[in-house]
Amino acid sequence: MTSTATAPAPRKQRVPLWDNARFACVALVVVGHGVQRLTADNDRALVVYLFIYAFHMPAFALISGYFSNAAPPSSRQMKRVITDILLPYVIMQTIWTVVQYLVEGTTSANPTTPHWTLWFLLALGVFRLVLPYLVLLRWPLLLSVLFSIGVGYFSNVDSTFSLSRAIGILPFFVLGWQLRQWKLVEKWHVIERQTWLIRGVAIAVFAAWAVSLVLFIDFWKSIDVHWLFYDDSYDGLGQTDWWAGLVRLAFLLLATLLSAAFFVLVPRSETWITGFGQATMYVYLLHSFILYPLRETGILKNDPTPDLLLVAVILAGIAISIALASPLIRRIFRPIIEPKPRWLFIELDTGKERKPAGPSRKDPTGSTRDR
Repeated sequence: MTSTATAPAPRKQRVPLWDNARFACVALVVVGHGVQRLTADNDRALVVYLFIYAFHMPAFALISGYFSNAAPPSSRQMKRVITDILLPYVIMQTIWTVVQYLVEGTTSANPTTPHWTLWFLLALGVFRLVLPYLVLLRWPLLLSVLFSIGVGYFSNVDSTFSLSRAIGILPFFVLGWQLRQWKLVEKWHVIERQTWLIRGVAIAVFAAWAVSLVLFIDFWKSIDVHWLFYDDSYDGLGQTDWWAGLVRLAFLLLATLLSAAFFVLVPRSETWITGFGQATMYVYLLHSFILYPLRETGILKNDPTPDLLLVAVILAGIAISIALASPLIRRIFRPIIEPKPRWLFIELDTGKERKPAGPSRKDPTGSTRDR
């Protein structure tokens, strides 16, 4: 007898590449923030810092763009912008304001200026807002590059709501979305297999970047590191010549090349870090509370063995990333990282929109977390 029951839809298979890449990116964020206080007195720490900052946030934005939907958002999707981006921002911004008041005596409470790592949440909100409009135009990727270069000429576009930085790294978010439309990942079969020739080229790219940093460290010292942040105007970076935009274009191209090499080297198969890639926002938003006392108390400075301290900080950054991605941390901090204030929203009359969230949920970077 043939059953008439409808078989459940097959569950979409996760691709380990993206979870591995997410965790690698967020671990680089933690390591970079830890190393930062060592860079003033240790050239090797500065090399590590510049090596990471040249591409880690562009790669993060690219991943987020790859999993973004450019269609006009439904009310359900708009609610998730509020619950996944805006509410965590408000919560964490408030916590940071209180912490800085207690520790530093800072009484300024300005919700328009994000504390430390919170800028990326606002940037993701800006990306979600502009993408449906941008893709209606021809050459959205080219336009995003022009916006990124052009915004640097306007000193009045600053860190308020992270607007300058969001526009600065917008090309990487749009590039990620564009790669999905071009289906390049599928065409090149870079998920299923990877040739040693391609990996060798990627290793050579990273090696060349590292060697250039080591050999020309004095040159890189003379360059404001904020060029890699995309968060300041050219005038604010001390560059008033008309060709300053070409410098930003060079950094955009460098970040794109290094990001490509990074994705080539990320493991394609499931590894011990794959599961951690579902908790990147926990690592991203919480690690600063661990590093903050270490940075403010001076523990990360004036060490008699600076190279050993550098290695220790790198290993500690990786360990912190693993710990903050653990199931225990996710259970404890879920109310502030993934708030679900159903009472905040009105009920719509369409059954589809009233359907509650399912057993899995995407975070702002596009990662669907298994429950």
